[in-house]
Amino acid sequence: MFIDFILLFLFSGLPYYIYFEKTKKLEKEKIFFLSAFLLICGAILVSIFPNEASMPFIVIAFLSSLFSLYKANQTTNLYKLCYYILFFNAPVLIMFKTEQTILYTISLLLGLFGLYLIGKYYERNYGSANYQSISGITLVTPYAGLFLTTYLTALALYPPLPNSLLFLYGILTTEMNTMWYFIVIVIFFGNFLIAVRVMAKTVFGKPNTNVHYIDLTLSEKRIHLSIIIILLLLSIVALKEILS
Repeated sequence: MFIDFILLFLFSGLPYYIYFEKTKKLEKEKIFFLSAFLLICGAILVSIFPNEASMPFIVIAFLSSLFSLYKANQTTNLYKLCYYILFFNAPVLIMFKTEQTILYTISLLLGLFGLYLIGKYYERNYGSANYQSISGITLVTPYAGLFLTTYLTALALYPPLPNSLLFLYGILTTEMNTMWYFIVIVIFFGNFLIAVRVMAKTVFGKPNTNVHYIDLTLSEKRIHLSIIIILLLLSIVALKEILS
């Protein structure tokens, strides 16, 4: 039970909701890195002390997840979106077995880090990581649009990108019950709806003639391309695990 409590604390965003959201002592981008660090700590803890989560902790994580889903659908800030999506996936991270938790954590963090970098690109060139204020940017900047679309597609659990395959792998290797089925359905469609909502307001928006469009630099393109290559390699790993 003690391990369950620690995992709940590390995965579900409780430090943010209890303290950082109210005090505002950390900037949004720093909260993302703190949340990612806590997630990594949780994955390491799972690898050292494998355990089967108890239902009360899973229910608490799920309730926190629903709140994160609400927050994700309210924000237009890409930094906030990153850690809300992370918190939203907490229940499955707690419920998956050790190997699936670690692999899904890696895949999730890669996609979110890519989304974070797009947020940095928005902030540097347009003064804000809020995508709504510069609707249509990705139609005129094809590389930014391509990478943003790829990350959102991965986070929306579309195959053949690794998030979807590892999510399926976790389902196939976890002992299922009624509550588990319900949580899986909510997490799957929640990730999908979050990503689709952002796509509709960025990738498929109408170009704004009042905005001076700037595309990614060469070094930024290389970083994003590296992330996507790693995601594709993870897809191969996930597919091998499913078929084995």
